[in-house]
This record gives sequence, structure tokens and C-alpha cells, in this order.
Amino acid sequence: MDGSGPPPFSIRKARLDDVPAIYELLKHKAVQGLLLPRSLANLYEMVQTFWVGEAEGGVAGAAALQVAWENLGEVRSLAVREEWSGRGLGRALTRAVEGEAAALGVGRLFVLTYAPDFFAPLGFTVIPLADLPQKIWAVCFQCVHFPDCQETAMIKELPKDLPTPSEAS
Repeated sequence: MDGSGPPPFSIRKARLDDVPAIYELLKHKAVQGLLLPRSLANLYEMVQTFWVGEAEGGVAGAAALQVAWENLGEVRSLAVREEWSGRGLGRALTRAVEGEAAALGVGRLFVLTYAPDFFAPLGFTVIPLADLPQKIWAVCFQCVHFPDCQETAMIKELPKDLPTPSEAS
């Protein structure tokens, strides 16, 4: 993005009618080995945790906030369609998740990612996966890749004065 005008997308909370598009996006990224797959049933169950980036009348990206523990949240399933890569949509979705997390009182946000170079400029730092015991025993333990996870664990302390996200339509 060149900063000369508003972004060509809007960020909003996901709705039920977005689930099929989110599913196809995440499935495509999972086939590429860029994230772990999620079932359609799981996406319907968790739709309220998702933000979507809408562009040209469709879902161009998605990300979810999962609360993991008392003061700990996770950025999950961040995915952007290839044609929207490098245009600020992934950053905008991450910021929406951060704002929602802060509004809930979450003080630390983590991510397990195959793309640490994306998250580092956003303030996330690499940590050992063992520093996230809630994640390991609640979710990772059930993963087909456990204990040989190739994802990088990263964490970010959220500022107390982070603005609450608003939906831009």
C-alpha cells in the first residue's frame, strides 16, 4: 500500500455466511503447508472468534482470536488470499485481533506460525514453545505434528491503551 488513500478492503467481524469462504481460504493455505487445517464444523462453532478482510465483495483474508488462559490469547488461522498479499490486509487483521484481545483484558498475545518474518515487525518475539504450556496440553498435544512441530512460537505484550477495534464498512 502506498498510503495515498484508504485501504481497498474493510475489516469486520465474521458472520455465518462468511464461513464457507473462510473454510476454502484456510483449506487452500493448509494444502500449501502454510497453516493447519480446520474443519467446516469447527469454523461454524468458532465463527464469533473470526475477523475477515472484505474486498471486492468477498472474503480476502481472515484471522481469529482464541483466548487461551487468564491473560493469554492467540492469533489463529491468519490467512490472506495471494492476490491480497503485501497490501496490508494481514497486518490489519492482526491489529483487529490485538484490539479485540486488549478490549477483553488479554495482556499477552501469541502465535504459532510458519511465517515469523511477518510477525516480527508487528512486535512479536520468538519464544520456546514450552513457554506456552496451556497451548501444548490443550491443543498441540492432539495435533498430528506433535511433538515435532515446525511452527515458531512468538509472543507480544499488548499495550494497556490499545484502541478497541472498529469495523470499517
